[in-house]
Amino acid sequence: MFAQVARHQGMNKGLTYGSLLVLLSCGLTSAIAQTWSLHGQASSWLTSHPEDSPLSQAGLRYIPELSIGTKPDSTFAADLDLSLNAYAVAGFARSQSPTYEEKLKPYRAWIRVSSNTFEVRAGLQKLSFGSATLFRPLMWFDKIDPRDPLQLTDGVYGLLLRYYFLDNANVWLWGLYGNNDTKGWEIVPTNRKSAEFGGRIQTPLWDGELGATYHHRDADFTDLLGIPPLMLNTHVPENRFALDGKWDIGIGAWFEAALIHDQIDLSGLKYQRQWTLGADYTFDIGNGLTALTEYFSSDNPELPLASANGIRFSAVSLNYPLGLIDRISGILYRDWSNHEWYRLITLQRTYDNWMIYLLGFWNPDNIRLYGTQASITSGQAISSPFAGTGIQLMVVFNH
Repeated sequence: MFAQVARHQGMNKGLTYGSLLVLLSCGLTSAIAQTWSLHGQASSWLTSHPEDSPLSQAGLRYIPELSIGTKPDSTFAADLDLSLNAYAVAGFARSQSPTYEEKLKPYRAWIRVSSNTFEVRAGLQKLSFGSATLFRPLMWFDKIDPRDPLQLTDGVYGLLLRYYFLDNANVWLWGLYGNNDTKGWEIVPTNRKSAEFGGRIQTPLWDGELGATYHHRDADFTDLLGIPPLMLNTHVPENRFALDGKWDIGIGAWFEAALIHDQIDLSGLKYQRQWTLGADYTFDIGNGLTALTEYFSSDNPELPLASANGIRFSAVSLNYPLGLIDRISGILYRDWSNHEWYRLITLQRTYDNWMIYLLGFWNPDNIRLYGTQASITSGQAISSPFAGTGIQLMVVFNH
C-alpha cells in the first residue's frame, strides 16, 4: 500500500541520510545494551461533506517509533528516536474520479545528549515554542493545527542546544540545513544553498515567564515572483524578531508578537507583522469547564510601526470532561476581515490504548485559516479537510 516513498529534497544538503544514519548508529551501538522501546500510533478516518459526497475522504496512517536510551553515569544521558510517517488517503467527489495519495517518509530521526542543565539534539526533530495556543505568530518551524486531535507536524533537520539555569531561565540556540519546503507561516522556501540559525531566551518574570526569539535565513522568492534571479536578486536575507510572555494573574494571560523583515524592495513583501493576545480560565462548573480565547492580527506594513490593513481573527475554545472516558470540546472562530465564522465541535472517548473522535464542522467553503502566511495575510483560499460543512470519524490506537 505504501509503495510510493517520499524523497526529502533537502537531504542532499547538510544532513544527508548517510551521515544521519552514521550518527544514529553510533548512538545505537552504545545504547543497545541499555533501555529501548518500540511503540507507535495507528489511526484511520472517514470524512463526509454531504453537499459534495457522502464519503469524501478515507485515510490510514501508522507512525512506528523506536526509542533507545542509555545513562553512562549519574550526570549524562544519551538517547535517540526514530519514527516514520506512513499514510494512504483516498478522496472522493461527485462526477470526478477518485484520487489517491500514499507516502512513507521520516517523521523523527534525532540523537540527544543531555544532563540536568543542558541538552544537545541533532537530526530531524520538532522545534516549537511560544505562549499562544490557537493563533501562533511563533509558529516558525511547525504547522500544528489546534483542530487536529493528533497534533501532527513535520519536523526540521537541524542542531538544537538548550541550557537551563537554576532559576528556570533557559537559552536555546539552533542551526538548520536541508529544509527546502516552507515551514510555519513562510510564503517562500529557504535558499537551498544556505543555512538558517537563531536563538531564544526564556526567563521567569513575576508569576510567569518572558521570551525573546530571533531567527535568520535567506529566503528564496524566485518561484513566487516569477522573475529570473539575473533580473532581480530573489535570494534575500530575512530576519525574524519576536517577544512572548505568559502569566498567572488569577486567569492565564499571554501574548505573542513577531516582526519579519525581508530585505527586498517590493511593496507588501518587506515586512510581516503578527501579534496575539490570549487568556484562559477553568470555571468550577460540573467537572470543570475550561474556556480559552485569543485575538490575532496579521498585516504587511511598509514600515515596522506603520498602519496597514490585514487579517483579524478571534476565537473561543471550550473544553469539558463529561466523565472519566468522555470529553467534549469546541472552537468558534470569527474572521473579522472577511465577515466569516468557523465552527468545530469534537466528541472524544478514551478506552486505554484506543481513542475515538467524532468531529463536526461548519465552515466557509474557502478556508483562510491555518494555511500559509499568504493565505492569512492576502486572504488566499487553501485546501482543507475542514472546508465547508461535514463530519469526520477518527479511530486511534496507541501501543
